[in-house]
Amino acid sequence: MEEPGGPNDDGQMGASPARISSPELRFEAWRAFTWTMVVGLIVLAIYISQSLLVIFGAMVFATLVDGGARLLGRVLHVGRAWRIGIVLLATVAFLVWLSMFAGSQISQQAAEFPTIVEEQTRAIFTWMREQGFEISMDTVQSMASQAASGFGTITRAVGGLLGGLTTAVLIIIIGVYVAAEPRLYERGVAWMMPKGRRDEFYQTASRMGYTLRRLLFGRLVGMVFEGVFTYIMLIGYGFVTGDQIPMAALLAILTGLLAFIPNVGALVSGILMVLVGFSGGAQMGIYTIVVYLAVQNIDGYFVIPMIARKTVDLAPALVLSMQLIMGILFGILGLLLADPLLAMLKVALEERARHKDEEDASELDQTARHAGDTHTLENDPA
Repeated sequence: MEEPGGPNDDGQMGASPARISSPELRFEAWRAFTWTMVVGLIVLAIYISQSLLVIFGAMVFATLVDGGARLLGRVLHVGRAWRIGIVLLATVAFLVWLSMFAGSQISQQAAEFPTIVEEQTRAIFTWMREQGFEISMDTVQSMASQAASGFGTITRAVGGLLGGLTTAVLIIIIGVYVAAEPRLYERGVAWMMPKGRRDEFYQTASRMGYTLRRLLFGRLVGMVFEGVFTYIMLIGYGFVTGDQIPMAALLAILTGLLAFIPNVGALVSGILMVLVGFSGGAQMGIYTIVVYLAVQNIDGYFVIPMIARKTVDLAPALVLSMQLIMGILFGILGLLLADPLLAMLKVALEERARHKDEEDASELDQTARHAGDTHTLENDPA
């Protein structure tokens, strides 16, 4: 027999001491709790922002793989898993070929590259001093050393590309899983959303995927074009004059890789190319300037416009601002992903605005229909 006032005796428990009797206070308490949760989620997102950026990088890699599989599907009528396997094997084969064909040469050039950049930078500042500019040689030495250190980091990253970093490995692994079963993860995200918003989410996700595939396809085409064209032009100088431009292979690879970063990548690759060119004399330096301008103009006026018609239109100032913010916050990874992230944000905002317009139009139609029905009833002679 239970004792009076036990847990099953509701009559003896009474009201909860945490109960708020006033409806106004309950509303305010719930609103305060909601805002606290929102602020907490924002703080959590900032705290794990690096991990979120890695996940987004994996989504970008998965989109690349998915785009390649879709492209193969137009000529190879095999299962999706087979096409994804072919894309991954082709990527690995290209990296192996690159390391075997130019690995030792690029490693040697990468070791010499910082020295050449530092010498040319010092020569430029010396010339500026001769023209009357007040520049301290200590400042020049410090800037040159920092630049050489930065360029050395880039070239070492290129030379040791196959070694891989932990972040790159995580991006690749997560990206492969997502590319293998994208619908599984898409349904999982939709499941956590309200039922009334799921159709909107599917439409937005579909358009975001389409836009990202087109954007990345354009980037890859630009990278291949700039890298190959730069290498042909630099090698061609040696065939005509007999004086080889140093580090042609390394400069071509850097130009191709940096083409993935719009605006900033082209500027950095051009500076590196011109600095190396002037190390071989004024004629070679002027030729590298011509090569840089030719590559950027052909890519900017012919290659990119043909692809940009089918991709999201991003304002250059907006892209540069996003790159500046992402580069400061997250370094090189943020700089690489700034453009895709901006494109996804734009698509999401456009889709949200479109759905809001449809909802407003639907409400206006319902209001007009209701007003028409009311008017008919009032004029009904019965």
